[in-house]
Formats: sequence, C-alpha cells, structure tokens
Amino acid sequence: MKFSGIDLHSNNSVVVVSDEEDRVVFHRRLPNVLAQIVSALAPYREELKGVVVESTYNWYWLVDGLMEAGYRVHLANTTAIKKYEGLKYSGDFADAAYLAQVLRLGLLPEGYIYPREQRAARDLARKRMQLVRCCTAQTLAIENILARQTGGRMSGNQVKRLTAEQVDGLGFAPDVALALQANRAVNETLQQQIDVLEKRLRERVKLRSTIGC
Repeated sequence: MKFSGIDLHSNNSVVVVSDEEDRVVFHRRLPNVLAQIVSALAPYREELKGVVVESTYNWYWLVDGLMEAGYRVHLANTTAIKKYEGLKYSGDFADAAYLAQVLRLGLLPEGYIYPREQRAARDLARKRMQLVRCCTAQTLAIENILARQTGGRMSGNQVKRLTAEQVDGLGFAPDVALALQANRAVNETLQQQIDVLEKRLRERVKLRSTIGC
C-alpha cells in the first residue's frame, strides 16, 4: 500500500510517494503540469491509498485533474494541520512526505472539496466580500477627511450619496478636495460592481432554488 503527498506551490509541486512504513519510494519536484504529475504517480496507481494535496489558493486544477484521472484525492486543511508541526521537519520534500504520513496514520485534517459546478458562485460571493471591504475602506477614508477638515461627522449612507458637485461645494483646499474626489470616485465604481455581482448571485440562488424544487 502506498500514500502520496503533494506540496503545491505557485509554479511547481513536490510529489512524494511513501509506503506503509513511511519509507519514501518516490520524490520529485515537478512543474505545475497535470500530465507530468499524473505520469509520475502512474507506476503506483494500483497501490495508492490516496493522494493528499494542500488546500492552497491554486488547488482547483490539480485536485480536479487527479480525480478525473481516477485517484482518490484528499484536500489537506493547512490551518488545522499546524497542530502536528512538532512531528515534521522543514523543507518541501519533508512537508510532502508528512502529508502522506498523516494520511497513513488517519490523522489528516481534511478540507471540503467543493463541487466544481458550484465553485464559481462561491468565488463570486468571495469577490463581492472583497469589494465590500474595499468600499468600506473608501467610505472610512472620506469620513476621516471630513472629520479632520470640519470637526463634524457624516454617516456612511451620506458618504455613499456624495456627488462630485457636492464635494466641490464643500470649499476645501484643492489638494484636500482632490483626495476626497479620488475616494468618492473609487467608492462609486466599487459600488457599481458590487451591485452587478449581487444581481448575479441573486439569479444563481433563485436558479438553484428552482432546480431544488
């Protein structure tokens, strides 16, 4: 019986295959090319109990490709796995071997492999959240400028409704007005994009509800 761990990086992957006694029988650093990784695992295919891939920002292509090739893939929860740090040595090859080891021991904290057809909507919701955070930062920046210049306070909703003409009418020094206009313009653009994403997400939720019925 064999176990594989893959330490996934931005442009390469360290692939390790070990046996039931944690003896490494294969280890190699490969470019992030699915065909090469599948080819490297092929000699051990029939014996492989599973392949562990780190849950990094770029795991979709590798996990999907390995699953399509017929491998049993496990997504390692890298946050939860930190509690086992005392067992491991440093280095990419050691990290990959460690993933294979915790799989063999049955100690692997697994991440959920979200169905491919649903990931786009989830990622779109994450994008909306990212833009909302950016929008909030612009709103707070405008509130801070107004507080510094006037000693007063404007609510977030009032800030969102500010027009370029209203900013010019405040009578601030040119540089201050320019800074305020920059934040206002970015805020306006962000809100437009948030509205577009929210509309799409509502459509997806409605579609899913209809299919579910």
